[in-house]
Amino acid sequence: MRLSRFSLTSAAVLALAMGSVPATAQTIDTSAGMLTASVIAEGLNHPWALGFLGDGRFLVTERSGQLRVVADGVVGPPIEGVPTVVAEGQGGLLDLALAPDFESSGRIFLTYAEPAADAGLQRGTGTAVMSARLVLDGEGGRLEEQSVIFRMNTFNNSNRHFGSRIAIGNDGNLFVTLGDRGDMERAQDAADLAGGVVRIAPDGSIPADNPKIEGWHEAFWSIGHRNPQGATVRPEDGALFTVEHGARGGDEVNKPESGKNYGWPVITYGRDYSGLPIGEGTEKTGLEQPLHFWDPSISPSGLDFYEGELMAEWQGDLLAGGLSGNVLVRIDLEGDAVQTVEPLFEGQLGRIRDVRVGSDGAIYLVTDAANGRLIRVAPEGS
Repeated sequence: MRLSRFSLTSAAVLALAMGSVPATAQTIDTSAGMLTASVIAEGLNHPWALGFLGDGRFLVTERSGQLRVVADGVVGPPIEGVPTVVAEGQGGLLDLALAPDFESSGRIFLTYAEPAADAGLQRGTGTAVMSARLVLDGEGGRLEEQSVIFRMNTFNNSNRHFGSRIAIGNDGNLFVTLGDRGDMERAQDAADLAGGVVRIAPDGSIPADNPKIEGWHEAFWSIGHRNPQGATVRPEDGALFTVEHGARGGDEVNKPESGKNYGWPVITYGRDYSGLPIGEGTEKTGLEQPLHFWDPSISPSGLDFYEGELMAEWQGDLLAGGLSGNVLVRIDLEGDAVQTVEPLFEGQLGRIRDVRVGSDGAIYLVTDAANGRLIRVAPEGS
């Protein structure tokens, strides 16, 4: 399996250092021609995830705990009935996914940093998943039939590394990414629901074909992940792909497979923030290699496959956002091998938290800021 590496250009580093502020629209030349990034809504409070309601409206989570509908550039009032969240550090209201039958059922899934009291525990915070029915009403709406279908089995007081992306498999089961919660050794404890990817049914039950390896929690699909903040399923074969944060360097693209261990913190291409090495090196028998790693880090967040006609050259490629990198990246795939990584809009749009491809073939982004933006990327004039 080919391993690839990507570094920001000096121009991008200069743009970040200067703290450039995005204009209303930015146009760049790319491998798919000239693309324009246009702001279609702003005023979002650290938006974390984006969904399409199917009628031209958007659904957006804000890390501070609000779920909102965005229509015609207007950010609506908070949806009622969202769960209580711990909005501290990297925690809060995080990912969302619409059920495949959303049009008829209204069912959505939310991930969030859950307070211990709501889980019947004495202390700490952990990643949880809620299922609920969204009832839209005017510019807002409410959640009904709320049910917590998954929560971590060990909470702690850290406000870091919740992971928290949802990807719905072709079979309807949910992949949910979990960070190591700032305690790296937890990612190698297969009984501890941290630092891995779990696979659950829409009601929270455990699918019969989960790996169920001796010593592993039955919900686990894969282990050895640090903080995966992007996850998506390849439409043609249902394969799961993720992006995760390394430490100082070592951000990764992975294709997590059933029953496999992706190495953190035993192997990594990153170093500790102190500059000291982590673990035992970059390779070890029985531990999986990433498809690609970044050094320096871009803090990847959000991930989707491009399926559309507007940028036909990119069919089947991955798109990921970068937080510290302030960049959108196209990851050119041939099969499961990364061929090239193309940086887009370096330093121009801000911290990109989520990336989703719309049914119109355009790319939609949300930016992580107190005045967060919803942005559409498409060829000029489309």
